[in-house]
Amino acid sequence: MTRSTRSIIGPYPGKDAFDRLAAGTVCVALASLAAGIAFASWIEDGGPPLTLANRIGRHRRPFTEIKFRSTRYEHPTRVGQVLRRTGLEQLPQLLNVLRGEMSLVGPQPLAAQESQGRTWRSAELDWRFAAKPGITGLAQLLAARGARNSQRLDRLYLSRQSLALDLQLLVLSMASHAVGRRRIRRWLRRLGSPPRTRA
Repeated sequence: MTRSTRSIIGPYPGKDAFDRLAAGTVCVALASLAAGIAFASWIEDGGPPLTLANRIGRHRRPFTEIKFRSTRYEHPTRVGQVLRRTGLEQLPQLLNVLRGEMSLVGPQPLAAQESQGRTWRSAELDWRFAAKPGITGLAQLLAARGARNSQRLDRLYLSRQSLALDLQLLVLSMASHAVGRRRIRRWLRRLGSPPRTRA
């Protein structure tokens, strides 16, 4: 067991229950909005309102991630632009949470083909796949680029995970659409920076 693996802690008690209760509550509360989005998307171009993507979840098990469609022939739709700007594109992922495939907060979901690369196949990264991928998280909020940055942020979250941290990240995720993602990312980068030591 590596030093980085020893620093990882398991999910806090009640995390799964919190995820499903919160996801179920939001699904009920926003059911009419979701139906309206689906109808608007279909009316705009006649395409299906949802997109399905192959992802790798906990214990490296594959699952199908559900999102609202935001593009048509690789070009953003008018409805899709609004969905991306407001974060509502991710609303159907709550179904993945209810099905036990995702968490509200967790490591960044990996595409099936991405997980087959040499960078992610190593058994030394089993710690990363011991947790469910999250709709949001440090790597998602900071738009981590590259496997190393994603691994660093996922490890940071998993070593500090708690209900309080999850609530903070959920609030920040919602706030990022209101006050701007760049401002939220600057705050989070300060959170992830090592503390300064006095001379």
